[in-house]
Amino acid sequence: MANLDETKQWLADRFPRLLADHGVPGAAIAVSVGGEVLDAAGGVLNTATGVEATPDSVFQIGSITKVWTATLAMQLVDEGALELDVPVRGYLPDFRLGDETAAATITVRQLMCHTSGFEGDLFTDTGKGDDCVEKYVATLDGVDQLFPPGEMFSYNNAAYCVLGRIIEVLRGKPYDTCLRDHLFTPLGLTHAATSADEAILHRAAVGHLQVDGEARPAPMWSLVRSNGPAGSVLAMRPRDLLTFVRAHLDGGGPALSAGSVKAMQERQVALPPLGLMGTSWGLGWEIYDLPGGTIIGHDGGTIGQAAFLRVVPERDVAIALLTNGGDPISLYADVFGHLLPALAGIDRPPFPEPPSDPAPFDASRYTGTYSCEVADVTVSQDDDGRVWLEQVPKGVLAEVGEAERTELVRLDGDTLITREAPHGLHQPHVFLGDDGTGRAEYVHSGRVIRREAR
Repeated sequence: MANLDETKQWLADRFPRLLADHGVPGAAIAVSVGGEVLDAAGGVLNTATGVEATPDSVFQIGSITKVWTATLAMQLVDEGALELDVPVRGYLPDFRLGDETAAATITVRQLMCHTSGFEGDLFTDTGKGDDCVEKYVATLDGVDQLFPPGEMFSYNNAAYCVLGRIIEVLRGKPYDTCLRDHLFTPLGLTHAATSADEAILHRAAVGHLQVDGEARPAPMWSLVRSNGPAGSVLAMRPRDLLTFVRAHLDGGGPALSAGSVKAMQERQVALPPLGLMGTSWGLGWEIYDLPGGTIIGHDGGTIGQAAFLRVVPERDVAIALLTNGGDPISLYADVFGHLLPALAGIDRPPFPEPPSDPAPFDASRYTGTYSCEVADVTVSQDDDGRVWLEQVPKGVLAEVGEAERTELVRLDGDTLITREAPHGLHQPHVFLGDDGTGRAEYVHSGRVIRREAR
């Protein structure tokens, strides 16, 4: 396998060209092998200013923040202040959802492994004050319950905001302060920010969106602070992200007990085939069970920024890639497709591919509209038998996204997949359940979206 000197040379030769190939304005990367770290960067942080990206530039890590939130929770488990299988109401007595039975029974563990079952894509802005997470959790009192707690996996941002509020209550201080006091400081992080006010003290990346085929700076730097525990704001350089990972490779270090490190990496729920996602989920960590070994990690996406983290505990290898626009998934595929085999002897998790000559099929089980807080998804079949998926963003995502229409073909059973890959990935859509008429009740592409009631 390659050493870090070879990796450094590969990054020097290939990284800038790969950014150009995939239209990524700027990116930074850090690689750790056996505790030794190298980093690199290329491109610009903002196409409007031309400021160059450096290894010390901070990028938003998006939902990789969830691993940090889970780590904060497990610190409380280590201290005996938090139990994973206690209902949320044991810590938040006023916790309310649209379904009273679910609200009374959802456990902390179910929040952490995305099996709580309530609508999770809620980006309500409750202000920038230190009470924003508390106020956010109070807005969930009418949120729909999609399925009974513990029944299946459905990625849930709101659940991590609830987890963040539990941390706040048990610590007696805001979530951002918990990050600084219990992770940034003990780990010695120097380039990490919990807000735009802190990020501006460093070279900070700005997200870019595609406008008329060109990457242009996004109209806002981050999502709302109230979603901080789920990953709306936290930014850092890749090296600091790998310093955090180091604690999970060294049995906890100053952050966690060895028992909690192990517990976070244990499989809690299996996933259907969902493309970029893993095969199962732990407590915070996404898990990829592959022929060459096991990878843990997480991805993150905010407004025009995308982040990728992969860790191979058995080989003591970790890679963090942070980007600010363009086609980050194709960049991830090329970078990790080289580095994971070279450094850890494991091939990158393969992306699903549609059949080259898809057979026609009756889509009546799947057609109709599925609706959630941030999008309406409509599946239709035309007179020629072709199946189409149209996704229309709404709410906060309508401000930064556009409607998309793409063709679906059958991958296997009740799994359909996009025929094209406009974002570097053929996205599978798994249709589940029965609405009582033989039609699917849910479409699952990482998050469960329920069929719209007639």
